[in-house]
Amino acid sequence: MTKLSVNINKIATLRNSRGGNVPNVVQFAKDVQRFGAEGITVHPRPDERHIRYQDVYDLKSVVTTEFNIEGNPIPKFIDMVLEVKPTQVTLVPDAEDAITSNAGWDTLKHKDFLIDVIKEFKNNGIRTSIFVDPDLHQIEGAKETGTERIELYTESYAHQFSLGNKEGIKPYMECAGLANTLGLGINAGHDLSLDNIKYFKENITGLLEVSIGHALISESLYLGAKNVITMYLDKLK
Repeated sequence: MTKLSVNINKIATLRNSRGGNVPNVVQFAKDVQRFGAEGITVHPRPDERHIRYQDVYDLKSVVTTEFNIEGNPIPKFIDMVLEVKPTQVTLVPDAEDAITSNAGWDTLKHKDFLIDVIKEFKNNGIRTSIFVDPDLHQIEGAKETGTERIELYTESYAHQFSLGNKEGIKPYMECAGLANTLGLGINAGHDLSLDNIKYFKENITGLLEVSIGHALISESLYLGAKNVITMYLDKLK
């Protein structure tokens, strides 16, 4: 079964917009795990406009499932990950001013940098994943870095699916096939939703984990977080 990791950044965004501690990020993490989520994902950015670095430290003791920390491996981020020691660190090449992650790594161009960073995390017992576009050359490059997993950037699939074009899944199927052959674990995330997750899961062999935040939190406004998580888990069976 594919694991559901809930990205709770949007809860922090809502909290930060008003000040104070409502909604409570730590409590929400506890609740979604109680509702059945199998992981918690956070993506602290340098400007801390949603998840703050302190949130990551506060969450360390309450995440009883898998803790996945995403981000660009700048020195401050690396130091935090090494202190917290999450289950997984997902490396994302997002610019400091990016609204959201919008591209995967060029694993060929940044190969040496990624090798060094990943070696440091692996030496500390932290599983690594690299955020990549659905491109076969980038999958091959990811293998050379020493990472255990890749996270497929699924914005393109989600966009095509919303247009009624199910052929948009094909590059992801090809990349999944290659990743499986190379012994790379497969995660996926970005714009996955209740509408498109089942079709993606059914067509991606070896899908280990999906990280879903924006859509899941938005859907929860209407349906409630407990109901939405149950619905995702059902579609991921």
